[in-house]
Amino acid sequence: MTIWVDADSAPNAVTAILVRASLAREVDVVLVANRWIQKPKSLRVSVVTVGAGDDVADDYIVEQCGPGDMVITFDIPLAARAVEQGARVVTPHGVELDASNVRERLSKRDFAEQLRSMGIETGGPDAFNNAHKEAFANALDRWLTAQGK
Repeated sequence: MTIWVDADSAPNAVTAILVRASLAREVDVVLVANRWIQKPKSLRVSVVTVGAGDDVADDYIVEQCGPGDMVITFDIPLAARAVEQGARVVTPHGVELDASNVRERLSKRDFAEQLRSMGIETGGPDAFNNAHKEAFANALDRWLTAQGK
């Protein structure tokens, strides 16, 4: 059981929650990024720096994750691929994605991308705030508890 983090876009507060959970709940966390990031002070947290390029970090996470793992990402295509691998996905905003809802999210994301390509402004995710931080911490706790951690 490993938590895989799309670390290029993860808010610092999410990383801090994961570091605390790695120690308290004895779970391994892997931060994957295509830029250098400082390794947090936890023996249960590791950092993997992949090469530059679109989807290189995503591809690495999908190749490594599997059933029983969790993936943390805002990236909906990555989420869909991770769900196909049997992983549970949670966004940094605390939204849980699984086989029952990730395809709908992917369709909405693709539609918004089509609108943007036509010059229509669609906006992005809400700025990370304390409500998101709490929702993420609660989703993580539910998953860890279900895993017996």
